[in-house]
This record gives sequence, C-alpha cells and structure tokens, in this order.
Amino acid sequence: MTPSGTTPTAAYRDSNVLRWASAYTASVSGDVVFFLTLSWAVTRIAGPAQVGAVLAVGAVPRALLMLVGGVIADRYGPRRVVIGSDFARCVIIACTAALIQFTAGGLPILYAVALVFGVIDALFMPAVGALAGRLTDPGQLGRVQGLRVLAVRVSNAVGPMIAAIVLTAAGVAAGFGLAGLLFSLSFGLLLAVRLNRGQTAERSTGSPLDDLRDGLRYLRRNRQLARLVVVVGLSELCFSGPVGIGLVLLTAERHWGPAILGWALSVFSIGGAVTGILLTALAHVPRAGVALVGALTATAVLIGALGQVTAASALIVGSAALGTISGAAMAIGNALLQRTTEPRYLGRVGSVTSLCTLGLSPLLYPVSGLIAAAWGTGVFFAGCALVCLLAGFTAATAKAIRDSEL
Repeated sequence: MTPSGTTPTAAYRDSNVLRWASAYTASVSGDVVFFLTLSWAVTRIAGPAQVGAVLAVGAVPRALLMLVGGVIADRYGPRRVVIGSDFARCVIIACTAALIQFTAGGLPILYAVALVFGVIDALFMPAVGALAGRLTDPGQLGRVQGLRVLAVRVSNAVGPMIAAIVLTAAGVAAGFGLAGLLFSLSFGLLLAVRLNRGQTAERSTGSPLDDLRDGLRYLRRNRQLARLVVVVGLSELCFSGPVGIGLVLLTAERHWGPAILGWALSVFSIGGAVTGILLTALAHVPRAGVALVGALTATAVLIGALGQVTAASALIVGSAALGTISGAAMAIGNALLQRTTEPRYLGRVGSVTSLCTLGLSPLLYPVSGLIAAAWGTGVFFAGCALVCLLAGFTAATAKAIRDSEL
C-alpha cells in the first residue's frame, strides 16, 4: 500500500516505470552496439591483438571509480546523475562518430573514447540501479526488477543483430552513430521519469569521503544487507560476460560452428526475457528468499552441466533453461537488495554490487581462456557453477534472507 492508503499502480501499468524500462532498454542496447563497434573498429585498424587492450583501458577506470559513482548518485540524486551521464555519452559517441567519418580515425581516438566511456559508466551504473529502486512503491520492486531483466536480455539479443547490420552496410562511423542514437533515445525518455514521492532520501551534508565511509559502515552494520550484496555479487559475477565467452569457447572446442553459438546465445536471452515477463506479471513472489536459494542452486547445476554437453541440441536446450533460471535469480536478488536498502544508500550499495559484477568480471575474460586452454571449457563452467553455488549457500544460511518476501 502507498502512504496515502491507496493501492499502488502495478509496475507494468505505471507510465513512469515503463518510461524508465524503455530508457534502460535503449541504454543497454546502446552499450551493446558501442562495444561491438569499438571492438570491430580496433580489429580493422590494429588487428585483434589490440582489442583486449582497448577494452581494458575502459574497464580499469570503471572499476576504480565505481564506488565514487555510488557516492555521487546518493549525494546528488540518481535521476540527475543518470540524465547527466547519459547526455555525456551522447556527446562523446557523436563526436567519435564524426571523427571516424571525417578523419583518419586512428587507434588513439579509440583508446580515448574507451577511457572516457569507462569513467562515465562508473557514474551511470550505480545511479541507474538506484533510480530503479526509487520509481514506485516498494511492493512493486519485484516487478521493476522483472522489467530490468527483460530489458537486459532483449537488448543482448537484439543489439548484436542491429550492430552487425549497420556495420556491414555503413561502417564503423554509422555503428557509433547508432549507439549515439540509442543513448539519445534513453536520455529523452529519462527526462520524463520522476521519482516516487514516497521514496525521497535525505540529502548528505558531509564530504564525499564521509559519504563513502558512511555507506561502508551502513553495510557493516546491516548483516542481512551485506549478505545480500555478496549473494547478488557472486550470482551475477559469471553472467556479466564470462558465461558468454565460455559458450564461445565451448562451441569452438566441440567444433559446432557459429550457427550453434548464435542459437545458444539467442535462446539464453529469450529465456531470461520470458522470466522477466513472468515476474513483471506477478503481484508478489511467494517465499522470495526460498525462491532465490532455489534459483541459485538450479543455476549452479545447469551451468555445471552445460560445460559437459556433447550434443549441440543439448547445448541449446541447456542455454535456454540457464537463461530462464538465472534471470529469476537476478531479478529476485536485486529486488530483495533494493527493498532492504534505505533509499539514501541505494547508490552506494548498488555501486558495491556493480563493482563485484560489471567492474571485476572483465578480469575473468583472460582467466576463462587460460582455464579452457589448460584443462578444457568444462572446468571453467564448473568454476562458474561453484561461484553460483556459493551464492546460494550464502543466501540459504541466512534466516533473514530465507524468510524475505516480495
């Protein structure tokens, strides 16, 4: 119930939430197009050996500044930070597209845009997560996170296709232009998004360093929340990129070809999208804490089994099931995390989980290749299964999490 005693509008009928979900979909799609275009441009200019170096130049500041981004989101409000960083991305990408189109567009430009984009991402990611938690009534957070999962999986399915079409037809400058267009669409929609009046947060009066220390102390004091951060961080660590790379390595190891890989990645995204739709339709998740433990355990079993398949059909079926179950774990975990967090700490708490997933997961990219080369891809998938199992165990051994409701 809302503070006024009226029944809150369901998230999937709330125009404010739907504007945010549309903006988030456009933003994630823009991210996908941007990184694919950047990788393609580096490959064309300097060869594939330079791709990892350029991506690392963006990943390092994103990881180092992620906690700072959380402080800024809480200090100045997530809506302001999201809008400002989205506008900055529009400008940066538009300038990059122009430079590529009208100049030689060498490697230094690509290094520079990767660096600046990484800095902006460190501000954008914690703020967009905090904004999701302050759009509507707390009782609707399960549905909001269902929409988030739907947005991510749809973007990951559609983004590569439209990027490939544009890059093939019109080249790198057009690819960057498409990313800029998607960021512009996200920016325009975010301008119309409003915070829920019942989710206002206190404005900080201390220094930014004081805010960071206060956020870390808040996590230490709240054991249930700290455990949820560990659970969400571990559960998403392997799904922020490493599992996709694992599927690439697995199909190559089995000599199945790019068509099978495309199907596996597509059905993974479709499975997650279906989960997002189902969770958005549910008024509440019965025994959400128990459902989270079950989803994490099932995810661990599925991802471990996926590394052992010997038939292409089993890979496709397993990828669909993994996308569906992991999407449920992602949505429920984040909804419980945001419901447990006080609104004034959403940015800082979100920045810690983002650091554990989007910030640190790129470090697993070279590890995945080394493990697959030394012991086989199945061992890498087994490692990811253990990480998910640890997340499930952490949730299962905390009564407060097991008894949580959405």
